[in-house]
Amino acid sequence: IEGASRFKVTLADKSTRQAKVVGTAPDRDLAVLKIEGSAAELKKITVGSSDDLMVGQKVLAIGNPFGLDQTLTTGVISALGREIKSRTGQRIEGVIQTDAAINPGNSGGPLFNAQGEVIGVNTAIFSPSGGNVGIGFAIHALLAQDIVADLMDDGKVERAWLGIGIQQLSDEMADGLGISDIDGAIISDVMTGSPAAAAGLMQRDVIISVNDVAVKKLRDLTRTIARLEVGATALLAVWRDGE
Repeated sequence: IEGASRFKVTLADKSTRQAKVVGTAPDRDLAVLKIEGSAAELKKITVGSSDDLMVGQKVLAIGNPFGLDQTLTTGVISALGREIKSRTGQRIEGVIQTDAAINPGNSGGPLFNAQGEVIGVNTAIFSPSGGNVGIGFAIHALLAQDIVADLMDDGKVERAWLGIGIQQLSDEMADGLGISDIDGAIISDVMTGSPAAAAGLMQRDVIISVNDVAVKKLRDLTRTIARLEVGATALLAVWRDGE
């Protein structure tokens, strides 16, 4: 929808409705459009649980590739937890990779499981040629739901933040800090006036968990914080000076 001023939605029965933009999240390649209609006219699809996805399970993608509306392709989940960049250069974490054919025009379409429940939103492909080569990506349904709820609330996305720079704790760093058998994210910088500064976090602290969610990879920390409500209290387990 970037750069457009008028919007039209075509339904399954080929009828069209004028739509208005409720809000956009360019850094996640998502937007919410609103059309008028009754519950009898507009049947909503079910969002499935995407916490228990498995590599190899069957998925189906629906979209509008090259203007061919309601095109269905099938495949499997090729990988989970991928990271891609949005058009604005922001990282999108926890992305689903699939070999279901996704072509230009599929973006925004749903990725279904075998039960017909939405588990992701098709967003991008990896392609040296510009066409499908069996590597497509969908934004995790849980992330999409959070963003959509934010946009429907007030038309903008508000994210919780700590205000720190982080690095993955390497073996060399762990040796230097005297840490053994601990995963985590080491703090490289604390922004002045940030929640982290107010809480007393410091450089070289290692964040081990957030609200009892273990931080084994950097994305564990960023994803957990991003899903918190703005203003919520978070309990961090931190390694500092051997304690």
